[in-house]
Amino acid sequence: MTLLWNAESLWEDLEPLLPGLSIEVVAQAASTNTSLLERARAADDAGGEGLAVVRRSRESAAFGRRAADVQPCLLVAEHQTGGRGRMGRSWASAPGASLTFSLSLPIDRPDWSGLSLAVGVALADALDPASARSGAPRIGLKWPNDLWLIGPQGGRKLGGILIESVLAGPSRLAIVGVGLNIAPLPAGAPAEFTHGHACVQELDATLTAPATLHRIARRLIEALGAFEREGFAPFSERFAARDLLRGQAVTTTQPGLPEGTADGVGPNGALRVRAADGLLHDITSGEVSVRLQGSHGPEVGSSPC
Repeated sequence: MTLLWNAESLWEDLEPLLPGLSIEVVAQAASTNTSLLERARAADDAGGEGLAVVRRSRESAAFGRRAADVQPCLLVAEHQTGGRGRMGRSWASAPGASLTFSLSLPIDRPDWSGLSLAVGVALADALDPASARSGAPRIGLKWPNDLWLIGPQGGRKLGGILIESVLAGPSRLAIVGVGLNIAPLPAGAPAEFTHGHACVQELDATLTAPATLHRIARRLIEALGAFEREGFAPFSERFAARDLLRGQAVTTTQPGLPEGTADGVGPNGALRVRAADGLLHDITSGEVSVRLQGSHGPEVGSSPC
């Protein structure tokens, strides 16, 4: 399948928001997050000098990248073979069937709490704007990094987010990895792959992987700018409107809190879980699992890139 990404027009739209941004589309990568992390570390080791162009975008030599880089970069892989999720899970993508990309940029903010939730809100609002306004969202957010498509039969996973960071000189770079299912799985796909699978084309049958990237990229960059200035606060109400865990029974790996009931998130994006004794606990890391009413079985947080 040949995909037309229109990278130059996307760059013209986004570069004013992120000066120095480059966009690169590659046919295949093991992990877009890992690629950008390695470039940032190489730039730090090299002191930012003597960097050679080693790769070109599929569409334009104007988007050549370097072996080492700490400038903002949007890296798209049409086929990702070794994407990583939470807790070390693997995640792969197929050309055209998925959208996998990572965006690296400096975030000058000491507290990054709630960043994955802010990214989730931006993606959900871009893909599901009408139902967000109506108060009946079709995309729900599962703390801390998953997007689910909500329907009469319950929730199914639409995509996920993986946030990583790296020090590069005086800057701390965020690597924001996003993976979204674009198209339905082919007929005859094994049940273990189709179980709980949702895709963007269920929301809009006309959306391809490139069209989806064009729809979400600006909203994502604007959200990251807002987060850098104000933290999680501007996203709190919008996350609450899409919060899938609130009121649900959950199990956790937090010592002393094996299970409880999710009770929203705090001002810093921490998951609040009410224990059987009524005490409220904040969870900022670890694993939370939940079985949503009417869903296709238990879902454990995972995400690509």
